[in-house]
Amino acid sequence: MVMKSHRLILIGFVSLFSAVLLAGCASTDYGNTSPYHPGPVVGKTVGNAAGVVAGNAVGLGVGTVEGVAVGVAAPFNPNYHMVRHWRTETTSDGRTIQVPYDVLTDQYGRPVNMPAPTGNLPPPPMAPANTNAPAQ
Repeated sequence: MVMKSHRLILIGFVSLFSAVLLAGCASTDYGNTSPYHPGPVVGKTVGNAAGVVAGNAVGLGVGTVEGVAVGVAAPFNPNYHMVRHWRTETTSDGRTIQVPYDVLTDQYGRPVNMPAPTGNLPPPPMAPANTNAPAQ
């Protein structure tokens, strides 16, 4: 019972804070000073510029902290996604079978542990060695 009341109080505070934050407290009416005198106009312009700079500085700090938090948490994410592919193989007795192989992918569906691109071409395919040939 006590835990439910704490939860309701917390939800109430978050709702109230969100309502105040999103109420749109900014306005373009800067007061009762005359817009034809240079003092108030310059003061309003400087105040707006300072607000923009301070807001961007705070935004940079918050973005940096959030990015670091996501980067630090990424290696500890236990979620993974396997994609199963099927390839057709022919057995030594001539049967054709479907063989599954799984590929571990990241959150965007890209295969994980891909080799780094080197710019070198892969070696040409070679025929497998015949191990059933009689010894000479």
